[in-house]
Amino acid sequence: MVQAVQGAKVVVTGAGGGIGAALARRFAAQGARVVVNDLDAGRAKAVAEEIGGLAVAGDASSIVGEARDALGGTVDVWCANAGVGRDGGEPGEPLREEDWALSWDVNVMAHVRAAHALLPEWLERGSGRFVSTVSAAGLLTMIGTAPYSVTKHGAYAFAEWLSLTYRHRGVRVHAICPQGVRTDMLDASGSAGDLVLRPTAIEPDDVADALFDGIENDRFLILPHPEVAEYYRARAADPERWLGGMNRVQRQWETTR
Repeated sequence: MVQAVQGAKVVVTGAGGGIGAALARRFAAQGARVVVNDLDAGRAKAVAEEIGGLAVAGDASSIVGEARDALGGTVDVWCANAGVGRDGGEPGEPLREEDWALSWDVNVMAHVRAAHALLPEWLERGSGRFVSTVSAAGLLTMIGTAPYSVTKHGAYAFAEWLSLTYRHRGVRVHAICPQGVRTDMLDASGSAGDLVLRPTAIEPDDVADALFDGIENDRFLILPHPEVAEYYRARAADPERWLGGMNRVQRQWETTR
């Protein structure tokens, strides 16, 4: 058992399936009281009933107050897990503004809004935990999906800013950055996901394992795929070489489309 989460009041957004459901189950198994959030009320209710938690359906950006009330007025851990993947169109194709707007709203601004609502209480009492489900795309990038890659960089940057700004005041932040995970989002990623992500894809439970190891060891960056650390170092050390390698992957993908 991880002492830091026993008895904690936890909210997991986008928890009707995939990584979110795995996190909700793990927190509940560790003795936390869990609010399961999802846009799909039926899926949220099903997971909540399974784990003995509470279901709060709706947009992750707007449920902080309702989730707090459901937990008796306090949130100890917020898992900003809800996310969307959009390809956004390629240069030369019609720009799909709505895909960019949705990606910014869900992948970045939902995190910002939740933190804005939670921080006053956390700072007053000197404790709180913010878990951001980012992606290896937030450290590296992903072919074929500019809105997803760009906004996941934004999500990582915001988590990093929260950590460096408030860690001395008791706020712990974790950024989870997996590569492929066997979820509906991977299935929807098409041929790019099949080429880049599926060969090394892991289960949602593996992501939960990595997070709880990170919580126990008070680690900000959570890498369920450890090799991402080496890719990240290579990208920083020699950007030209790294971009050349990624362009080769892009060209390989173009031949299979």
